[in-house]
Amino acid sequence: MTIGEFQQAIRSIYYERDRARGVLAAYAWLNEEAGELARAIRSGDAGALTTEMSDVLAWLTTLANLLDVDLEAAASRFAQGCPKCGNTPCSCPDGAQSTLAECP
Repeated sequence: MTIGEFQQAIRSIYYERDRARGVLAAYAWLNEEAGELARAIRSGDAGALTTEMSDVLAWLTTLANLLDVDLEAAASRFAQGCPKCGNTPCSCPDGAQSTLAECP
């Protein structure tokens, strides 16, 4: 399944319900699922990790659908390597991936 196919599947399954719930509620659900993922990471339970990763991915995709963001296009930022330095693997100084000012 491609990212685009996944996004369309989530749209088909949940869009009407998610739209009624709204962006802020969907964002709250994403954060709740991120917390559950943190617990699964701490536990080391492989099944829980898979479940919680899929839940985080689904809620991120829901937000993308509600905000009209094409996730496949968003992911393409990384197709040629690090979006800041352009290298694979990234050669930005530690922590610079999130700050343009520190990256070459």
